[in-house]
Amino acid sequence: QVQLVESGGGSVQAEGSLRLSCAGSGFTSRASAMGWFRQAPGKEREGVAAINTNGVVRYADSVKGRFTISQDNAKNTLYLQMNSLKAEDTGVYYCAARSGSLSWWALFLDGQYNYWGQGTQVTVSL
Repeated sequence: QVQLVESGGGSVQAEGSLRLSCAGSGFTSRASAMGWFRQAPGKEREGVAAINTNGVVRYADSVKGRFTISQDNAKNTLYLQMNSLKAEDTGVYYCAARSGSLSWWALFLDGQYNYWGQGTQVTVSL
């Protein structure tokens, strides 16, 4: 059974940093794509950053230059380094993984992902 467990969320002041981790287990083969999504109160879930096995990376325009996605395949762990955080980055952050291939244009389509973590809260205060 595949499990994704996020950690690293918390409360931080604006311009601060956080690093989210997503530990994956139960994969019979390497996930073909993994990503971070977030959902702010009263808003739909949106893609933040994602990466596929070809090394293609996609970032939301709102986080470009501030967030960095990376993965440690040996540890089956996905990371999201978040710098210069803003109040609008507040929300629940979810890790997602997909067992099949995924093109760049589809990396932010949450319906394409097979597995999801339980989410971790990120709160940025002014």
